[in-house]
Amino acid sequence: MEKIEPRIVMKSTKRRHDENLIELPGGEFLMGTNDKDGLEADGEGPVRNVYVKPFAVDRFAVTNEHFKEFIEETGYKTDAEKFGWSFVFHLFISDEAKRQVVGSPQQTPWWLAVKGASWKQPEGLDSTIEDKMNHPVIHVSWNDAVAYCKWSGKRLLTEAEWEYAARGGLVQKRYPWGDKLTHKKKHLCNIWQGEFPVKNTAKDGYVTTAPVDAFQPNEFGLYNVAGNVWEWCSDWFQNVHPNEKVILNPKGSEHGTEKIMKGGSYLCHQSYCNRYRVAARTKNTPDSSTGNMGFRCAVDL
Repeated sequence: MEKIEPRIVMKSTKRRHDENLIELPGGEFLMGTNDKDGLEADGEGPVRNVYVKPFAVDRFAVTNEHFKEFIEETGYKTDAEKFGWSFVFHLFISDEAKRQVVGSPQQTPWWLAVKGASWKQPEGLDSTIEDKMNHPVIHVSWNDAVAYCKWSGKRLLTEAEWEYAARGGLVQKRYPWGDKLTHKKKHLCNIWQGEFPVKNTAKDGYVTTAPVDAFQPNEFGLYNVAGNVWEWCSDWFQNVHPNEKVILNPKGSEHGTEKIMKGGSYLCHQSYCNRYRVAARTKNTPDSSTGNMGFRCAVDL
């Protein structure tokens, strides 16, 4: 495939933070995977021909700094703030926060429901984001992401747009940079190293979130589309796909109960959640929030 040179989008007075947008030409690409590591129950396959029209996408996930600006200007309260708690990974909470735990899912006991955990206090009431303003905002639900997008004059990506952008012009590669997870033993994304969920050796440099501009971008100029934080897409989840020669601008099912997330997170590990591959996907309800959920924005052209 001929290399596509992304263009910076012309600034609009109706949008926020256009400096992050990259214009992509769209076109036909091979979406999904038939890889042996693909998760059939997740609907990763089969490989299918998909066409997406031109659009622009933020090169970075939305940061704490930009989300704070949105909150201060609108007074918006996130779902986590309304509920009074959110899920925090068990290794990240202090002794004080442990006293604020109100529950834990039976199937994933490493997630603790912590009172007061939210985008601005990501590990509980005694935590802060003051030294993480350039990290991706977390503890944001799909509802919260949509509210931010409306304020910013942008929108969430469809799953097809997200995967097209994340592939960076590479055809059916496992990761945004190729088929090998590391290059000369150098880590290329923020995921878990060690024994999940008890010890993260942090050989990639990070135990929790990394700055949004950490690691090298893909060929389209997008950062951290593998690992770091899960990114919400606009589509309702379904694990079957249209049987068409070319699927045009798919937007998913018209109805559903869970929204699609892409990209994996800093908690993904081959033994537990091998979903930092480009074709991988997962889902959650629109009001859910955890310490590894974020998003990035797009605009129509």
